[in-house]
Amino acid sequence: MFMDFPLMSDECLALSVSQESDHLPRNDYSRRLLSGALEISVRREAIDWIGKVHAHYSFGPLSAYLSINYLDRFLSFYELPQGKAWMTQLLSVACLSLAAKMEETEVPQSLDLQIGDAKFIFEPKTIQRMELLVLSTLGWRMRAVTPFSFTDYFLHKFNNGKSPSRSSISRSVDLILNTITRIDFLEFRPSEVAAAVALCITGETHMIDATKTLSYCNFINQERAIRCYEVTKDMALIRRPYKSSSGSASSVPQSPIGVLDNACQSYKSDDTVTVGSLPNSQHCSPDAKKRKINTQLPSS
Repeated sequence: MFMDFPLMSDECLALSVSQESDHLPRNDYSRRLLSGALEISVRREAIDWIGKVHAHYSFGPLSAYLSINYLDRFLSFYELPQGKAWMTQLLSVACLSLAAKMEETEVPQSLDLQIGDAKFIFEPKTIQRMELLVLSTLGWRMRAVTPFSFTDYFLHKFNNGKSPSRSSISRSVDLILNTITRIDFLEFRPSEVAAAVALCITGETHMIDATKTLSYCNFINQERAIRCYEVTKDMALIRRPYKSSSGSASSVPQSPIGVLDNACQSYKSDDTVTVGSLPNSQHCSPDAKKRKINTQLPSS
């Protein structure tokens, strides 16, 4: 995987750092996930499905990152109705669709995006309504500042101004895509993640004093960046590619299909149903056929 990063000017860098907090989940999001106040399985299911479809269409790294960024920001501000498995899948489709529209040159039709063991098939107008709900919840701030915005700057800076190799950039992309799937990175800003990743990559080829190196980066919180670096070093030992998320016990502790089968509700046999017609007590069988859902989304 190769991604070319333009080298930022100091002015653009300062502007990006000042704007990055506008593209983050709520500050208490990770705590609510870990405490059970928010359903962590909803996030796992969504990320696993996004990863499968992203890999199927060979989308770029930035659309993968943005998809999960949109997902996390939405979940931190908007509470999904409980017991509605279809809402998780609909949100996943909407986030990936929006990210693809932002970053990909060729975007599949919304119906064609719904692969990867999808339990339900949504009408395009239903996906569009969900996209509008996501857009309004996120304040239409979709051109998010990401760690990719800072990667080339830190790789240059930590390597004495030398241009990073293709392997260094590819390795950075791999690590960044892994950070977005993990809850323990939700507390860090994109610039801190980028600095931590660049330190790890630089440290793979020669000795580096992380504290001293970061002391020259006045625009980031050095203490937080060091803490992020320690978490990134632990994660780097795993070296799990983003698209192979089913192999990680830390991010997906059980089969995503099993999660969906257990959480899935049994609905009427009509091809088109509304939220009001969805019973809450019966469970569906794993081989239940996909329903074409035309729903009324909850108001924001």
